[in-house]
Amino acid sequence: MPDTVVAAQMYTLRDFCKTPADITSSLKRVAEIGYQAVQLSGLGPMDDKELKNVCDGEGLTICATHTGYDKLRDETDAVIEQHNIFECKYPAIGGLPKDCRENGAQGYIDFAKEASQVARKLSDAGMTFGYHNHSFELEKFDGRTALQILFEESDSEVFQFEIDVYWIQHGGADPAAWIRKVKGRGDLVHVKDMEMKGREQLFSEVGEGNLNWPSILEACREAGTRWYIVEQDRCQRDPFESLAISYKNLGGMGLS
Repeated sequence: MPDTVVAAQMYTLRDFCKTPADITSSLKRVAEIGYQAVQLSGLGPMDDKELKNVCDGEGLTICATHTGYDKLRDETDAVIEQHNIFECKYPAIGGLPKDCRENGAQGYIDFAKEASQVARKLSDAGMTFGYHNHSFELEKFDGRTALQILFEESDSEVFQFEIDVYWIQHGGADPAAWIRKVKGRGDLVHVKDMEMKGREQLFSEVGEGNLNWPSILEACREAGTRWYIVEQDRCQRDPFESLAISYKNLGGMGLS
């Protein structure tokens, strides 16, 4: 594997991944686009070993997952076993548990401390905990955004961030600045674009919207980003076509 790889977030294709047959077909189409890696999320039930065999057969590395925080915390050994099957070192959570948002700043502090303990267990097993942001973490509490609280109150040795550039922009912050901020703690970056339809913000394919990609990609290079993971929460066209457009455009920006 080269130093940087473009991966497809399978959550983009969740409507096409309900059964093992669906998942197998979708992974084949992802590989045909040109992707060499995937992040597993939003899939229907499938045996872990069977899923790994399908990915191997298509030449797809499982670079990361999105795993529920409760499972990470309460079934850590099972998560480690699963990720060893996948040969994957990045179990990440797709978002903050809702109950952690009910106590304002203290809720984020408490989560950062508890999740760091989970992250330490994963680290001891050779894996890296990742936190995927949305835009609500840009809310400020006594001058600090929630994302800043997570950054400052978590264990910097084991707690990493999966910066989602769309959601950072959506929250009114600078994606490139946040990528640089988590340097050394941000091997994974979610790439998607933002376009406007009137006053409405829409998810868009990379390079088809208004995000500053030269700035973002330069920040990724400076920060040592390992995996550029293409995700589109909602697509305005066929999701496979959206993944293909993003892949092509990233290639034109020097990534493959």
